[in-house]
Amino acid sequence: MPRRWKSTVPPPDHAAEPGPAGTTADDHTGGDKRVVRRGLRHVGRAISEQPRIFTFAVLGSSLYGGMTVASAYVIGGITDRVLLPAFADGATTAGALSLAALAIIVVAVFKILGILGRRLFAGIMSYRLMADYRRRVTGQYLRLPLSWHQRHPTGQLLSNANSDVESSWFFVSPLPFACGALVMVAITVVVLVLTDPLLAIVGLVVFPLVFVLNAVYSQVMSPRMAHAQQLRAEVSEIAHESFDAALVVKTLGREADEARRFAVKADELRDGLIAVGRVRGLFDPMMEALPNLGTLAVLLVGAERVAAGATDAGDLVSIAYLFTLLALPIRAIGWVLADLPRALAGFDRVTPVLEATGETPHGPDAAPAGTGGAGLGIQGVDFRFTEDAQPTLSGVTFDVVAGRTVAVVGPTGSGKSTLAGLLVRLVDPHTGQVLLDGVDLRTLREGEVSSQVAFVPQSTFLFDDTVRDNVTLGAPFSDDEVHEALRIAAAGSFVAQFPDGLDTRVGERGASLSGGQRQRLALARAVVRRPRLLILDDATSAVDPSVEARILDALRASDRPATVVVVAYRQATIALADEVVWLERGRLVARGSHDELLRQVPGYARLVQAYQPPEFAERTDEPVEVGA
Repeated sequence: MPRRWKSTVPPPDHAAEPGPAGTTADDHTGGDKRVVRRGLRHVGRAISEQPRIFTFAVLGSSLYGGMTVASAYVIGGITDRVLLPAFADGATTAGALSLAALAIIVVAVFKILGILGRRLFAGIMSYRLMADYRRRVTGQYLRLPLSWHQRHPTGQLLSNANSDVESSWFFVSPLPFACGALVMVAITVVVLVLTDPLLAIVGLVVFPLVFVLNAVYSQVMSPRMAHAQQLRAEVSEIAHESFDAALVVKTLGREADEARRFAVKADELRDGLIAVGRVRGLFDPMMEALPNLGTLAVLLVGAERVAAGATDAGDLVSIAYLFTLLALPIRAIGWVLADLPRALAGFDRVTPVLEATGETPHGPDAAPAGTGGAGLGIQGVDFRFTEDAQPTLSGVTFDVVAGRTVAVVGPTGSGKSTLAGLLVRLVDPHTGQVLLDGVDLRTLREGEVSSQVAFVPQSTFLFDDTVRDNVTLGAPFSDDEVHEALRIAAAGSFVAQFPDGLDTRVGERGASLSGGQRQRLALARAVVRRPRLLILDDATSAVDPSVEARILDALRASDRPATVVVVAYRQATIALADEVVWLERGRLVARGSHDELLRQVPGYARLVQAYQPPEFAERTDEPVEVGA
């Protein structure tokens, strides 16, 4: 099965678009050399966004670090004051053992409190950042215009909001531990220098080696991790396409082809993750070995100094034990530095979404007041999807009197659906105006258009929810209003037959309903909002002509009849309109009543009669042009 076509036209906004490996263009020139610096800025970003929670987490980690150092010197003190005298005298006292046990228990309790505080607040910080950025990304998706969404695969957008955000802040969990480890290291350095400067120098060689090793690791890992993140998005994209097109895949017998297409990309992701694993497999043992090597060096040098009488056995035990305890905190620093390449790769993929521009601008005006249908004006409207593309609409001008029903008819590709999108301001015209009661839609405040205009598109989407929630979409409409909307949409009878009525779940995308039932629920969703202008983009094509006539009659007979613009093909639908607008190649060619256009416009006659049963169609020797 061939890949879905994707636009290669560059976006009009100035935000950086993701590159082949999920990075921006800036990252392809010397980006690896800046990994550590960018990583530290990213750490600062995390801290600045959650300063209070981070402070509590670091305090807990610092308490743990301080008690870890204290435990080493408690063990050393017990060795000098309890154990060695006991071995020398062959006896000890209960009081000495009790005090030793009490000192160990007190230190252990404070360490437990430090661990609890560190882990609790680190988890809160990490999940808050993930939740906050998921909300930001989703908010951007809702604000950005449809043209932006059309340039980005759905799988990539899902990856940006999920795995990329998670990767961006995955390093936050060990971050407070690493900061506490720095506090522990600082305390340790001071204590070691005061205890035995030579042993301090021997042991502290480990720390600069750790940071050098992590700097090299970050530079090696960064491009591999960025590539793996991009492959995750591509795997998600293919999976989403295959699942979304399951009906097409199954009916055409292309399961094996889709499986192979997915397997190729999954194998690439596997290889990318293996490359990441190889690097981790090389560097992680080195990171774990360095603290142990430091401990071994301290023991070797310290044993000679104890034998020479230059230091006490208790001091050597304390220092050696302290280095043993430092192994895990030093690894925590390594965890943060090791996760930074992954975090930067994820954040580089999230940033273009957060910085994307192109939001639909809004003006300061309120929508015109009124309770009936709204007057509609289209004046000199031109529209094209990109600057260098052929115009989809060109010089379209017509008016719709308030309360009337107008059918927009034309062959495939004439711009009907584009015009419908302009009327509800899904897109804006490049030139010209769309007027609602004489007011340009672009001058209205945010939310004003949707409060006055409702749109039912060609493709009906229902949520995996109840009938009620699919109609109200969470708005506070009463059940009486929902039932009235269902009646107007000719959906009340079949909903009444459901065992749970309005509480019946319709399944994902309305899987438990027929195509006509889905269209009628989508129409009820628009009607319940009592719009002054209702746009139907071939929204009744799956219902019988008699049902369609009942729906349009009910719309006219309501106490607040709306102005209706319907994109239609069937003659039964068009005949119900007060006026017909005929489009060809993006231009308005003719307008008038259905009978007038049948007589005066041959192309119109051929199109609408092609949808009639043969016994009713007018015979003609000319080829029939059918719109879809």
